Amino acid sequence: MSTTPSCLLTASELPGEPLDIRLVVTDMDGTLLDGGGRLPEGLWPLLAELRRRDVLFSPASGRQYATLARQFAEAGDGMVFVAENGTYVVRDGVELSSDPLDPTVAARVVATTRRLVADGVDVGAVLCGKKSAYVERTDEAFLTEVRRYYALLRTVDDLTTVDDEFLKVALYDFGPVARTTAPALEPLTSTHQVVVSSDHWVDIMNRTANKGAALRRLQSDLGITPAQTLAFGDYHNDLEMLDAAEWSFAMTNAHPDVRRRARYLAPPNTENGVLRTITRLLHLPTS
Repeated sequence: MSTTPSCLLTASELPGEPLDIRLVVTDMDGTLLDGGGRLPEGLWPLLAELRRRDVLFSPASGRQYATLARQFAEAGDGMVFVAENGTYVVRDGVELSSDPLDPTVAARVVATTRRLVADGVDVGAVLCGKKSAYVERTDEAFLTEVRRYYALLRTVDDLTTVDDEFLKVALYDFGPVARTTAPALEPLTSTHQVVVSSDHWVDIMNRTANKGAALRRLQSDLGITPAQTLAFGDYHNDLEMLDAAEWSFAMTNAHPDVRRRARYLAPPNTENGVLRTITRLLHLPTS
């Protein structure tokens, strides 16, 4: 882990030969996706070239597995998805690992959310299960935000009655989540992770669950070392993932904590930083 501020790789600092990279893992929002939340131009040819070179490309996101699988449907089989902030890892529809949340903890978070709403906080809960995501808040403003990340979404009358295996609970706060909702979850931090993943989202997961833990299990299963791993991220839920890769890149637009934690900086997501960095480090052809 880097303890000093990262620096952009310049042409003179790049390795003279292509790196021996076997795994590329990248966050989505604020990292791979552009400023409009779209996959970057040139992604599909790059993925085809990586596959030809036997380099595995893995999206790692707080997003639902079904959402990621739909976004990358054009890429074909074989891709590994690190979904729900590392609590659910899937390849070709087969679960590789998961870290389910105790249902009593999920119910406790739902109760906290209801209290916040009663106190006037504009917040809603998403119960993230293996079969689907579930909400009990039904206004269109909230559902619009949730649908961006959850392709499989069911509305229920009572979240505490849902029958599924839960991976995390995600709360969306229309205000600054770190100011209101996250502090209300402080009692859970002694036993679980309360991770602010953006200005408006906070996730509650098992203490053992994060993108980095999922990545380390994947590396072990595939016989890939940290030195053969290239990782990109921009927010706090990416920190452990960056620790698991020797070639760890914070986006230039990343949170300052992430910039300090990563070894290097990549150009911002608005300038196609992930694809540009992969192309340079692996000496891939450019169009």
